[in-house]
Amino acid sequence: MQLDNNIIHKIQAIIQNAQERAIRSVDYERVLMYWNIGKVIFEEEQAGKERAEYGQFLIKSISETFHPQFGSGFSVRQLERYRQFYRQFPNASTLRTQFSWSHYKSLLSIENPDKKEFYIAEASKNNWSARQLERQINSQLFERLLLSNEVDKILAIAKEEINPTHPKEIIKDPMVLEFLGLKRESAYYEKDLETALITYLQDFILELGNGFSFVARQKRIHIDGDDFFVDLVFYNRLLQCFVIIELKTDKITHQDLGQMQMYVNYYDRFEKQDFENPTIGILLCADKNDAMVKISLPENNNTIVASKYQLYLPTEEVLKKEIQRIYNQNSKME
Repeated sequence: MQLDNNIIHKIQAIIQNAQERAIRSVDYERVLMYWNIGKVIFEEEQAGKERAEYGQFLIKSISETFHPQFGSGFSVRQLERYRQFYRQFPNASTLRTQFSWSHYKSLLSIENPDKKEFYIAEASKNNWSARQLERQINSQLFERLLLSNEVDKILAIAKEEINPTHPKEIIKDPMVLEFLGLKRESAYYEKDLETALITYLQDFILELGNGFSFVARQKRIHIDGDDFFVDLVFYNRLLQCFVIIELKTDKITHQDLGQMQMYVNYYDRFEKQDFENPTIGILLCADKNDAMVKISLPENNNTIVASKYQLYLPTEEVLKKEIQRIYNQNSKME
């Protein structure tokens, strides 16, 4: 007799789930340990001895006592981090059980409280790994969403207090595709970019944001004897609509916008169900003229978005300049 594969798969799933719970439990206990150490250090400093020299003496003495036995977790730098951890998260009941110490180390580097609150909500809701959280912080996700949204709305969507109703509330401009490993100075074709995005589809969906799922690549559209091919098709469950993505490795033109409008119209008329919202089209391009895009599209346009992509992580300074540029441009066009 041969053991049923279904039974094997069930037992394997039980073992894997138990192992994952055990790892999460150990990680959370480590987080609590560091929090409690930080609490002891902070309270000792506050007990009538809040002098800078005493704080330095206290941490140095603790490190010298415990470092030989417990290693690098009790270095001066780590102990200072535990104290900072307690000060930023003074209520133990607010600590997330799914966050490891690596999650909190990334969060400790964030000074802006709104920004920190956003990343806590998004990481918890989407079950981001520590690596994914670090990547989103390094890619300036919060700042990029601020280019087209207000802080209050960003936080409300992150905490699921409201659902997004407009594509610009979740679609970022620019999109950061550093995970593709493509060289900025290298020439490549749209099919190369498409292949790279499919190869790193999980990372691309993380960059796209909440609610996206992959539907098709090079989706064939047949219109009265003519064939057209849509680069990428996704579906967004939050917006409840299809999302079409066309890739352009150079500056987009008004012809590109016209082609995208045709694809969006086709999906709305032949693919969209009655209960679904209008299709969204994203032109993911290397460069764009925002004024041309705005004039080429209807004034009430809510379905077509032009988003630049970049193959490197942005700096805060670059994004500040981009925010100012967009503000100045919008002021001129009003």
